[in-house]
Amino acid sequence: MGPASDDGFRLRIGRRAFMGGAAVALLHPRALWADDTGSLSAATRELLEKSEFVYVSPLRTDGNESTCHGEVWYGWLGGSVVIITSAKTWKARALTKGLSGARIWVGDHGRWKKMLGSNEAFRKAPHFDAIGSAVKDDALLDRLLALYEKKYPDEIANWRDRMRKGYQDGSRVLIKYRPA
Repeated sequence: MGPASDDGFRLRIGRRAFMGGAAVALLHPRALWADDTGSLSAATRELLEKSEFVYVSPLRTDGNESTCHGEVWYGWLGGSVVIITSAKTWKARALTKGLSGARIWVGDHGRWKKMLGSNEAFRKAPHFDAIGSAVKDDALLDRLLALYEKKYPDEIANWRDRMRKGYQDGSRVLIKYRPA
């Protein structure tokens, strides 16, 4: 177990996760800079500014996508895709297992999961690989929720308090994905 920070948040990271993160930093030097979006096209950055959704798939240790491709609300903040999700989702659990790589598609292509099968239309959208990290940052959460107020005005009232309470009690995780 790692040291506690001033806000009481305790970082838990295993040897495998640490080594995996070190390998990512060595193999992807830009992963160290929080707002390096030079690898993204201008069209992708513009779409990140205005799109309703992104589709996020954590990457397995072999670099292949996991089967989790869900469309999610997000904020494009400081050159990163930021989401808040249940700690039980694969997106959150993958990070605790040291799987920080993810592939992100940008745009609204409908629900991924359907009654019968799945909708793969998102695969035609602009996409990029990213490095994810769980963050404990109250100011970032405030910025994300303020952005959600503008992007999702009809739905945010049903989710705002649950997101904030879940973030405080640990049942929700704030995740930041930086372009790799």
